[in-house]
Amino acid sequence: MTKKKEESGPGALPEISHSKYKDELYRLQVELVKLQRDIIAEDRKLLVILEGRDAAGKDGIAKRIVEHLSPRETRVVALGKPSDRQQSEWYFQRYAPHLPAAQELVIFNRSWYNRAGVERVMGFCTDEQYERFMISVPQFEDMLAGSGIVLMKYYLDISKPEQKKRLDDRRKDPLKQWKISPIDSVAVKHWKDYSRARDAMLLRTHTSVAPWAIVRADNKRLARLNLIRDLLSRIDYRGKPKDGISPDARVVIPFEPALVQTDILAK
Repeated sequence: MTKKKEESGPGALPEISHSKYKDELYRLQVELVKLQRDIIAEDRKLLVILEGRDAAGKDGIAKRIVEHLSPRETRVVALGKPSDRQQSEWYFQRYAPHLPAAQELVIFNRSWYNRAGVERVMGFCTDEQYERFMISVPQFEDMLAGSGIVLMKYYLDISKPEQKKRLDDRRKDPLKQWKISPIDSVAVKHWKDYSRARDAMLLRTHTSVAPWAIVRADNKRLARLNLIRDLLSRIDYRGKPKDGISPDARVVIPFEPALVQTDILAK
């Protein structure tokens, strides 16, 4: 068993052994299966949005959520660069076909929030397009909620040294070559620009209908476990443990405007 050690720095979190992580992940995945059975039985629609910096761990979390779920009622959506035609469409148009229907759980591994993040930072949209998006997205998400879609939004936040380490590891790993993109090479260079874009996005698109939750993701294992715990804790389903399921409040933090002035979000 891996010897337990403590991370350094303010608000540091304890390490978790591989065996304990696997045991807890299995327990939570059993609960996810229960949740999906209830979603199917009740014709519910669940949409989970995973956002965050490059290498924040979105792929890994999506993989652990869907690993043992029914592929017929579960989809992970990770759209690529829009085509010329899509660039001329209403911005939300290419996302709409992927929204969940009754009995479905859909995960967006990056979403329409690309416009508030990478498109804003890299100049892939105009100021007018960006502003129109920021005004429209709360209205769009309110319509989704009104249609019966349960929307869960998570922002995975990592530190600059951790991002650099993960991007370096990605370039060296022959099994992760598919993850490498031209954007990776400038992610660290534009760190502060991404921080400003993140703060503006959270402040302007956090609503009572579609609130954001921040996931401190430097520790991949703790991020995965606690995001799943948070997801399960916020949705009722048959067979849920009587004592409930609660995330570690140091790992998953409900967003509030005051957070942008603290050290909780990586600067």
